Amino acid sequence: MRYIEPIARLIAELGKLPSVGEKTAARYAYALMEASEEDVEALLSAIRDVREKVHFCKICGNFTEHEVCEICATRDPSTICVVKEPKDVTALEKVKGYNGVYHVLHGVISPLDRVGPEDIRIKELLARLDGVKEVILATNPDVEGEATAMYIARLVKPLGIRVTRLARGLPEGSVIEYADEGTLSRALSSRIEL
Repeated sequence: MRYIEPIARLIAELGKLPSVGEKTAARYAYALMEASEEDVEALLSAIRDVREKVHFCKICGNFTEHEVCEICATRDPSTICVVKEPKDVTALEKVKGYNGVYHVLHGVISPLDRVGPEDIRIKELLARLDGVKEVILATNPDVEGEATAMYIARLVKPLGIRVTRLARGLPEGSVIEYADEGTLSRALSSRIEL
């Protein structure tokens, strides 16, 4: 279907968002065209505010409105949980109970994508380790996440700091019969004593 130029441009811009295909972008575009002037202005204002007011914490690299984020300002800095991106902090914070701080790498080591250790925030992590007792590696359990975790572990362990990795295995409520071999293997090797 051909759209008039302004609609086509809006659909193209919305389609640049993650997980938004052409059909979804078209639905969003039509919803915006049918929205009230106040709703459209509120959306534009929210986008402007995010772009103008939100930046990275100078310590951990998470999103904040201030120079230092609330987590870095109020939590125990002796435990650092290392994650790939800010949305991982948000996911882990939903769990509750963790009182340490975070370190956002803003990527993972990926030779195929030409991303090396110098392209992510590893040197900034190493600069924060004075007084740290534990580094929790919470990168994704994929090839790049594992490579990044192993690289960081090799740098941190010789400093006498405890290095741990998030446990992996079967998700709550899953059925063993349908789990893949890699998940079952990790579940067996990460088993805990009762």
